[in-house]
Formats: sequence, C-alpha cells, structure tokens
Amino acid sequence: MSASESIIGFGSIVGQEQPIRLLTTLLQNETIPHALLFLGADGVGKKTTALAFAMACNCKVRRKEDLSADTKIRDDHPKIPDQTIQSGPGDCCPSCRKIKSGNHPDVILVEPSGPFIRIDQVRSLCSTLAMKPYEARLRVVIMSDAQAMNPSAGNALLKVLEEPPDKTVLILTAMQTSDLLPTIVSRCQHIRFNPIPRKHLEALLVEKRGTHPDDAKIIATMANGSVSKAFSVTSKKKSINWINRRIWLIDEVQSLSMRPIAARLAFAARLAKDKEALGDSLEVLKSWFRDLVVWKYHSGRILNTDLRSKIQRASQNMTVASILSKINNLHAAQKNIKANTNLRLTLEVLIMRLAKV
Repeated sequence: MSASESIIGFGSIVGQEQPIRLLTTLLQNETIPHALLFLGADGVGKKTTALAFAMACNCKVRRKEDLSADTKIRDDHPKIPDQTIQSGPGDCCPSCRKIKSGNHPDVILVEPSGPFIRIDQVRSLCSTLAMKPYEARLRVVIMSDAQAMNPSAGNALLKVLEEPPDKTVLILTAMQTSDLLPTIVSRCQHIRFNPIPRKHLEALLVEKRGTHPDDAKIIATMANGSVSKAFSVTSKKKSINWINRRIWLIDEVQSLSMRPIAARLAFAARLAKDKEALGDSLEVLKSWFRDLVVWKYHSGRILNTDLRSKIQRASQNMTVASILSKINNLHAAQKNIKANTNLRLTLEVLIMRLAKV
C-alpha cells in the first residue's frame, strides 16, 4: 500500500493518482491552503475525493509512523495531525462515519438549487463560517459544480476567499477555470482531475456492477472517462438501449450524405426531442470521428474496438481535414447548446454540416 493509498479514504479512488499525490503532500507537509479548486469533467471523482480529504483532515485515528514526523506548518493554518487508516473509508472513527453519512456539522456541502447556486445559499454559508467549527479540527466546505454560481453568488463567495475564515478550507469543483470568475480562480490552488482510464472503467463495471466484459468495453468507451456516466447505464435495460443507440447514431451519421434534406432534419428533430440523452449522443459521435482520424496513424489506439472493420472502411473514404472539420462542428454545437441557443436550430445546422462529404 502506497503512502497516498493509506491516507483516509483515498485508496477507494481510482485513476486519479496525481491529484491524490498532491493532496497527500498537502496533508503530510501540513500546508493546506484556504481554498482548493478541483477541475475536471463530471463523474471523475472530484466530489468523492473532496469528502475523502475532509475525512483525512479530521480523522481521529492516527499512525504517525506512516507520515513524515519533521514537517512544518504555516502559521496561518490549523495543524492537522498525522493520520492514516488501512480499513475502508468512513469506518474508522466517529468523525469519518459522520462525514460518510453526510451528518458532520463542519463538513458543508453546497450544491446547485435547480440550475444555479444562488446568492442566498452563499449568504447562508457566510453566516455559518462566521462561527467557529463545532467539533472539527478543520472545517471543510465543498461547493460542488461551482460553475453554477450566478454572478451575485460568485461575488459573495469572493468576499469569503478574500478574508478566509479560521480553521476552514473551501473546496470548489468545476469543469474548467473559464466557467468561474477569474478573481475566484486566482485565489484557489488548482488540482486537475483527468478522465478515468478506460481499462479502469471496464474493471469497475465488471467488478461493481457485474457487467459482461464485452459490454463493459463498449460502455467504458461511451462514458468518456466518467464513472458516474458509466454506472448510470449499467442496468440491463439501459445498457442494451445505449449499445443499440450507439450503433444507430453512427449508422445515421454515416448515411447522412446520401439522404434527402427532409431525412436529415428528421434526424436532428429526433436528437433534439431526447434532451436527456443528447449530451451522451454527441460524445458518441465525437468518439467515432476521433477513431476515424486515429485509424490513419495508429489503428491500435481506437476507442470503439468492436467496430474496427467499420472504422477502417469509413476512415479510408474520408480525408483528415474533413474528419477534423466534423469534430470541430460537434464541439461548436456543444458550446452553443451550453450557451442555451435554440436547440433545434443548433442541431439542424450540425447535421447539415456533418452531411457534407
């Protein structure tokens, strides 16, 4: 067991060795900053890691021999005693059990209320932070999906970051820095979370969900590095539906150039109608076109390995410039959808562009 795996709860987090190493170093050196910003796609373990970090900061089980004994701590930060655990996360002491169950008074989770994190939520948080922690050595505030803050909420949080409360660390999670106020970004230490490697996702699906290895390969490819996305489609019915939908999407896109305009618009309308699946559908198409480019240079690195012959034929019939143009069109459509442009029109434009040879 490595040093980082022995820290409370971190051993259960897969595919994020670098973030865990950085957080372990902060704990070992007792140099925890007032604010951390966890960056990365949805479902890669940002919130889970934040909770594990809160456990590590406050666990009452200590084994000093596992961490450096001659570390120093900055004067403006509370001392976090050396602590490790080899049992499962959240089972070792009352503090960890409270955090795991969501009942610790000093581990505060702020999440979007509807589509936004609103100023009332931040004001309520400020009122709480004005008081001392009830029982924790280090109070931990986890603001999940911080990019959902509206401007007034962001400005209210900025005041907290400018005058950080004592014995408190704020952990913000977001997809990318550009989604947040630059003044907030500049006051946080950044930790980047990468997509979970496909092999790790396959193993998790087989081990935790009992997914057939062949289906696990396909679902892990569609999940685009997200554990939550992979797990969301692992019920038997959903798994079959998504595997079939993936083939349908690829076949539809491949035939676009040969179909009349009315059929293309009907395809766009069908995509727009199923808003819940739209994001994943566009990711499936991006992975398809990505494989068409990759095949030309390194066929062993395609993602959709079960579609090798189909990828080979399609790749040979398209130029790199044409494929890259289609990937750029998909990126542009995703950006426009995120900006709440007219969904039907955005998809119609996308489909027409994908139909070009």
